[in-house]
Amino acid sequence: MTTRTFTALVQREGDGWVALCPELDVASQGESIEEARANLRKAVELFLETASDSEVQQRLHSETYLTSLEVEVG
Repeated sequence: MTTRTFTALVQREGDGWVALCPELDVASQGESIEEARANLRKAVELFLETASDSEVQQRLHSETYLTSLEVEVG
């Protein structure tokens, strides 16, 4: 079995947390950051186990950049 590293973006949403893997467009949620991250890991693993190779390739973004964006407001 091999491992691969993906990005986990975790954001507060209401009383909980939403986690997104932007490389595969897979999301999950939890009551804490740790729970949302663990649920995302399970969701990504399940996706990779059940999706066809062509679906994985269609959804896989091979390069993902996380950066800040400065915007004028007002």
